[in-house]
Amino acid sequence: MVFASLFFVCFFFVIWLFIYNHMSTIRAKNIVLLVFSMIFYAWGGAQYLVLLVGMTFAAWLSARMMERYQDTSLRIVLFISTCVILIGVLCIFKYTGFFLEGVRFLFGAPKKIPEIVLPIGISFYTFQLLSYVVDVYKKEVEAQKNFWVLLLYAGLFHQCVAGPIVRYSTVAEELEHRRARMSEAAEGVWRFSAGLAKKAILANGCALVADMFLPLDGAALEHVPAFGIWIGILAYTMQIYLDFSAYSDMAIGMGLMVGLHYQENFNYPYIAGSVQEFWRRWHISLSSFFRDYVYIPLGGSRNGEVKTIRNLFIVWALTGLWHGAAWNYVVWGLYFFCFLVLERFCKQRNFSLPPVARNIYTLLVVAFGWILFRFTDFSNVAVTIKGMFGLNGNAFSNLETRIFFQNHCFLLLISAVGCTPFAAMVRDQFRYVGRVWEGRFGRVVYLAGTLVPVLFIILSVMALVGNSYNPFLYFQF
Repeated sequence: MVFASLFFVCFFFVIWLFIYNHMSTIRAKNIVLLVFSMIFYAWGGAQYLVLLVGMTFAAWLSARMMERYQDTSLRIVLFISTCVILIGVLCIFKYTGFFLEGVRFLFGAPKKIPEIVLPIGISFYTFQLLSYVVDVYKKEVEAQKNFWVLLLYAGLFHQCVAGPIVRYSTVAEELEHRRARMSEAAEGVWRFSAGLAKKAILANGCALVADMFLPLDGAALEHVPAFGIWIGILAYTMQIYLDFSAYSDMAIGMGLMVGLHYQENFNYPYIAGSVQEFWRRWHISLSSFFRDYVYIPLGGSRNGEVKTIRNLFIVWALTGLWHGAAWNYVVWGLYFFCFLVLERFCKQRNFSLPPVARNIYTLLVVAFGWILFRFTDFSNVAVTIKGMFGLNGNAFSNLETRIFFQNHCFLLLISAVGCTPFAAMVRDQFRYVGRVWEGRFGRVVYLAGTLVPVLFIILSVMALVGNSYNPFLYFQF
């Protein structure tokens, strides 16, 4: 089950919210949250629910025992063994095929590689459990006494499938003691509806354009006109951001509806003026996880330039591998490592570009990186790059490309605006006018602002019924 589906929006979400708000105590509300979270997770395969429960139990038991056996060698053994178990389970399910393919490439065996289905959300809840175990070991948080509360933290359907990666310390108090304020609940409705529209209308629309001009089939890719490839890269660049950030928006919104505050995960990364700034704005919870639990423990930037670069290399190789079990993801991570080292070198020598040039440079670097991210076959990456400049024998444009672009240009324009803070600025101005201005005009503006989430949901449901109902596909230039 995914957030941007008719079943979730029209049934699961509505029923959950209705039952939750009719519970009178936090304990009862948490039971409702836990039950719906387990149903949500089991929707993709009940057997994977056992895995989630088992990994959570291992983390819960280990943390309790670490707290009990303070200042003993057993504490270290428990910590290391639990981390090995959690990471080991993740590697078995996510990286077994990747590892065996490498072995077969080197030694010619095994002939048959088992196909292991990847449980949904395992990367997210594994990292959350790891952060919990590490923080308990470092005595930064107390071990959770109730197993079912920790299971709620790990499996909470708001964010266990697509993030953000929520630290236990962030929500520890709120899990058992919270109060949903009306103003925050209203903001939660805004965030959820905006995220849903961002995914169902904009991201899915951009995906149609990207699939048209950046097909995964190499033979078809060779014949795409150069103009089409550039449009496809633009569409995929926006699709990735709109898709990922939409799920975080919906998760943060649902959290606010019930009094839980999750970390912001995307902060308009495409307005960044450097690759370093881009990664401070992109998937913030993942970047901070690798910073706090890998980079800093390795020594960070405290032990000289060579070790700093080594630590960055490890972090970015792991960042790439976390996104997928294929070499293109590893190369994608190391690609950003190279630019981060380059920027570090330039900064040390006080070299910088003008602001506009910095933003253009960052966008070009990131957009090219998304080519590496999209294609697992490196030959397709080469075909794409050559095709951008007509080196595949492909034309610059053709009639089909121009017509398709004209039919989708308004969608691409609105998507580009959706990647900037412009919409949030307009919303804030509407709120200001509705709050400050007296009389009929102020009331009309305030009412219009309250109806926008309803409009977002209606348009999103229309788009989920079928892309032919996507409202922005009716507009053409």
